[in-house]
Amino acid sequence: MNRFADSRLKDRFGRLGARLSGTALGAGAGGFFGWWSRALLSWLPPRMRVVLGMDRGRLLLLREGDGVQLRLQRLGDLRDLGHLPGFGDAAGTMPPNIDPLSNLLAPGASKLPRWLLLPAANGLRRRLFLPAAAADRLRDVVGFEIERQTPFTADTVAFDARIVGRRDSDGQIEAELVVVPRSALDPQLAALGPLAGMLAGADVAGADGVPLGVNLLPPALRRATVDPWRSANLVLGAVALLATAALLWQLLDNRRDAADRLQARIEQGAAPARRAAAARAELVGLLEGQAFLERLRATRPTDVEILDELSRRLPDGTYLEKVAIENDRLTLIGLSNEAAGLISRLQGSPLWRAPALAGALMPDPGSGRDRFTLTAELTPEPTNARPEAADGAR
Repeated sequence: MNRFADSRLKDRFGRLGARLSGTALGAGAGGFFGWWSRALLSWLPPRMRVVLGMDRGRLLLLREGDGVQLRLQRLGDLRDLGHLPGFGDAAGTMPPNIDPLSNLLAPGASKLPRWLLLPAANGLRRRLFLPAAAADRLRDVVGFEIERQTPFTADTVAFDARIVGRRDSDGQIEAELVVVPRSALDPQLAALGPLAGMLAGADVAGADGVPLGVNLLPPALRRATVDPWRSANLVLGAVALLATAALLWQLLDNRRDAADRLQARIEQGAAPARRAAAARAELVGLLEGQAFLERLRATRPTDVEILDELSRRLPDGTYLEKVAIENDRLTLIGLSNEAAGLISRLQGSPLWRAPALAGALMPDPGSGRDRFTLTAELTPEPTNARPEAADGAR
């Protein structure tokens, strides 16, 4: 694969080669990108590379005498297409939009990029060793070396550079500076007439007649070539993007379906578990409530003990109409002929404390006794101490 095809492949993939240049993978077009592209394309048949547009070739215009020699460079080979008379005299008479070669070449060849090929004698070549980081902006870097490496100044020459090697010892790149005096380039461009405005570049032939692979034409004068595969690449890129988006969407949809199915299975299995958990929580609540009631009963006297204690302490002339126990409060309502002395009789009991009348004594004419309402606070005393305390009070 020739240098021109390598350059076209590099342009097609963007500035990947420039980003890789100067790194450990390689330097410039002669580094990793060049090796990678050549390794890939070496597996393809030559005709397949042409079909894919990786090596479409280019038309070389070489001035010979008063005419122009047309050569086709493709797949590393040079082939003469014919000799044409000079176009310098037709520069002012031919319309600018007319291509002089459109009727002379096949449609495929007429669309190839056109390059001016300068004889080897017109070029001056110098080898330079530069840091690997210079590969990113090689042309700008060698521009400062023109006056030191050649007898010309930078404004009097057209120049370019190429990378020819890399030293493994220190990582430096070996670059070749190629300069052509404008006094030699301008007559060549003038001899092409209207074809000069259709050039994509200007190259220099080596000692063997093969172009070096540089572009001496100033960037402002280069005609941009339209990649015939650009539209197809855009369509294929859009299709690939849509296919990738559809694939990602399908994967996401499949994941969602799987998540929904898993959630449904979890919900199906979780319903009995939730019911069992609710039943367990209810049972635990009942057990805890029962335990609380048991503890509460254990900390205060029973109703039988309270009634027994009352029967021991109340005098015989006392009748109870109501005995109420609400939480820790004992309420007694009844009739007694000794109502004024009931407080003293009820004091000192281990089952309650602070007995007191809740209101004034009311005489009952029918029984001749006094009606009373008496309250006390129950105390959580151990039951085994109550009989002894009751006996002491009596």
